[in-house]
Amino acid sequence: MSIPSTRFRLVATMVAAALAFPPLAPPAAAAKVKLGSYRGVGAWVDIFDDAGWADPEGTAAAIAAAGARTLFLETCNYKCKNDLFRPQIMSRWIDAAHANGLKIVAWYLPDFDNLHRDRKRSVAAIRFESATGQTFDSFALDIEARVVNPVERRNRLIVELSKRIRKAAGARYPLGAITPPWFYEWGGQFPYAALDRWYDVFVPMIYFGGRSSGAKAARRHLARNVEQIVDGTGDPRTRIHAIGGIADELNRKEVRAFAAAARNRGAIGVSLYDHFTSGPEDYPALAAFRS
Repeated sequence: MSIPSTRFRLVATMVAAALAFPPLAPPAAAAKVKLGSYRGVGAWVDIFDDAGWADPEGTAAAIAAAGARTLFLETCNYKCKNDLFRPQIMSRWIDAAHANGLKIVAWYLPDFDNLHRDRKRSVAAIRFESATGQTFDSFALDIEARVVNPVERRNRLIVELSKRIRKAAGARYPLGAITPPWFYEWGGQFPYAALDRWYDVFVPMIYFGGRSSGAKAARRHLARNVEQIVDGTGDPRTRIHAIGGIADELNRKEVRAFAAAARNRGAIGVSLYDHFTSGPEDYPALAAFRS
């Protein structure tokens, strides 16, 4: 079939324009990223866990023996004097985690009042190398501080910092967004949709232990947090690693109900905060996620 000359010229013009102005690349977080660091059961350690920082090797071995697959390690917060907390021991944490077959995720708590500082400390964690040249497997930003107000300004700064971290990390580096529980006062405006562009997985703090108790409460809070995130992103395929809350506020039945509900709701991983407040019953109860 022959093409009329006028139509031919139109098609040729469109082709030339497409070659001159190719379509925009997809958001960085849309690139194919390995999320093994967030799958299965995880364990958390912060900078105040003195026993862990005194013995990274023993702690990593205990976490692995308990059945966890990932160690989430706090590298600093906005009040730290330096970009990284005790880097020589942090080096040992990374090597010990990997030696015990664990993934290790760095996490940092910013206040969003100084983006230059918060970006610098986040990137320092992402680029940190142990004495043997090993690195963190992922980085997660702890988005909970409510220092900056009003909420609209806080959200703009959160999104801007996230954009800067993604640019520094690269498109294929796995990034997690640690988000507050549904009952945190945020004016109903938490920027899930905007953050979904820059992060590969959401890590909600489902800290229900201080508000209610029982297996039904565990399932209800898990569902509400997951629904809030999915509704906020508009994507039912949003990846979620759920944190059940403060471990010593929960009993075995609550932890088991939380873990099973997370599995049923499509989460890719679960954990409690933190390793040193977890009792001997907690890791076996989290195993309900794999059942």
